[in-house]
Amino acid sequence: MTFTYLDVAKMIDHSLLNPTLTEKDLEAGCRVALEYDAASVCILPYALRRCADLLRGSNVRASTTVGFPHGGHATAIKAAEAARALEDGGEELDMVVNISKVLSEDWNYVRDDLRAVIELAHAARQKVKVIFENCYLQDAHKIRLCRICGELGADWVKTSTGYGSGGATDRDLKLMREHSPANVQVKAAGGVRTLDRLLEVRALGVTRCGASKTVEILDEARARLARK
Repeated sequence: MTFTYLDVAKMIDHSLLNPTLTEKDLEAGCRVALEYDAASVCILPYALRRCADLLRGSNVRASTTVGFPHGGHATAIKAAEAARALEDGGEELDMVVNISKVLSEDWNYVRDDLRAVIELAHAARQKVKVIFENCYLQDAHKIRLCRICGELGADWVKTSTGYGSGGATDRDLKLMREHSPANVQVKAAGGVRTLDRLLEVRALGVTRCGASKTVEILDEARARLARK
């Protein structure tokens, strides 16, 4: 598959969500994303303001999570998280659906929960990725979520948090791309650890990947391109 460095670098949301990361680790991670020109840094919420400061003036976007990792926060709390993230300089918000409500098929609740965050972000001209946590869902749930996200104008649908029992599978990525409108992108998270895997999901229509192995992936990209 033909690709340029930026083709792959701008697919990567450099993930800094491990709760054991220190402040020094988080700042170092932001500098890695700058050095490698990733698409964004997705960082622990408390560190978002510092992240936005470090990334200011670059092409790397500051992002964080909402309702992470279980999705069970009350809608008002998710909205408050989103508002604070936007205030702190967040440009992309990765929001977890209420998994319990999805499994209960309370679609009005699910729609209102998503709308609360998407409308806040879009009013601020920022973007939202909706995390399904597919490992816990049936195909019918995933398809319904794709349709709701399309109706609400979500910017991405995303496979997983990376902290569930499963990650991004080809089957789920194909299903999400098939059942999402063209204006809704697909993000793979969980298990994208190599350049080959990133290229595989790219071929399926994925435009973003959550990754903690950014250095390894992009060093390999540079090495392959240098050999051409």
